[in-house]
Amino acid sequence: MGEVSGKAGSGERVDYGPQQFPDRLGFELWRFERALAKGLIPPADIGGRRWSAAVVEEVAGRAEEIRGATGSLPDMGGVRAAALLEERFGMPVAPEVLIELDRLGLVECVNSYKGWPLYDGLALEHFTDRAVLEKAKRDGRLLNRTAAARRLRVRACDFDHLTKANWLRPATWVHSGWQRRRDTPVVALYRLGDLEVLLVHPAIDWEEVRATSKGRPSALARLSPAPDA
Repeated sequence: MGEVSGKAGSGERVDYGPQQFPDRLGFELWRFERALAKGLIPPADIGGRRWSAAVVEEVAGRAEEIRGATGSLPDMGGVRAAALLEERFGMPVAPEVLIELDRLGLVECVNSYKGWPLYDGLALEHFTDRAVLEKAKRDGRLLNRTAAARRLRVRACDFDHLTKANWLRPATWVHSGWQRRRDTPVVALYRLGDLEVLLVHPAIDWEEVRATSKGRPSALARLSPAPDA
């Protein structure tokens, strides 16, 4: 059922609900919700779910100002956001880049839809830094355990000591090919940027680690837990 509209005796509306209000302004729902979140539209003043006609008319007088402040792009998923950046910059952009831009605080994950992250459309609209994007593409590249160990040129057992001691943490988790979507993701993915930091860390003797023959204990087994673990 639709919203029940409050009306005065003269037939004029006395209050508006969360569907009627954006209709009055000519706003898409995403724009209305963004304006609310940014404080451009005041909270409901009637029962926590409706706005008085006086408030609505005051806001309507600022509709174009609010429209400009809320941008032209809704919040969107990683695939769509990557496609937008790809078109803007004329270079391949994988959805995983959005995880890196979120980590940097440049294009934040602001919500989710059916378990998929939604990224800030306003931040996407204003993102124009090619150099930052190129760095994010490299540092934010995601590798699974096998690929990450190969990048470090160590055995899988060596790599596992890094994660057990919290010297390396997953950037995100994804579903395996056999998992159902509603299951908890079990495949850890690691940032290339984090691997690069480890490769120059003075506390790790990579030559010793790589020189350890198959079947011998890993030199990384002596690692103490990371200082910020």
